[in-house]
Amino acid sequence: MTAVAAGLAACSLTFNWREVPIGDAGLVALLPCKPDRASRALPLGTQSVNIEMAGCEAGGATFAVAHAHAADAAQAAAWLGAWQAATRTQLVGATFTEAAATLPRAALTPAAVRLDARRGGAEERPAAQILWFAQLRAGGVSVYQATVLGAPDRAEATSVFFDGLRLP
Repeated sequence: MTAVAAGLAACSLTFNWREVPIGDAGLVALLPCKPDRASRALPLGTQSVNIEMAGCEAGGATFAVAHAHAADAAQAAAWLGAWQAATRTQLVGATFTEAAATLPRAALTPAAVRLDARRGGAEERPAAQILWFAQLRAGGVSVYQATVLGAPDRAEATSVFFDGLRLP
């Protein structure tokens, strides 16, 4: 994977891929630029949850990974469900394709989900591509949302981003 990113970086000044640690649970993301970091409270169901984010803009798209820590698998599943619903609400007018996803070492419950949102016909490039997943950890569950907003100049950038997510 790192070789693919290095090859893409060598061909493009727009995408300068780098490994970025996300949260304190060990996830490493491959981002196409130096990320900005922020945290904010996000209403997930009946709770306000502190979400930590790292993201940047490159090649006409925004690449970001958000992280939160849940107490257990039931809380993680509820949060991810609320996160998915909130995201759909923000993408008014889009059509959605949702599918089960896999990520090495991700929890089976709650299961990983991939959502592609398109504005326009099926031939249009996605307006947003989102992956939600979790990982069981000692003392709780780490939940994540990895997002590409917009259509990057290089179509393979989205694959490099999602394939570059690595859980310990």
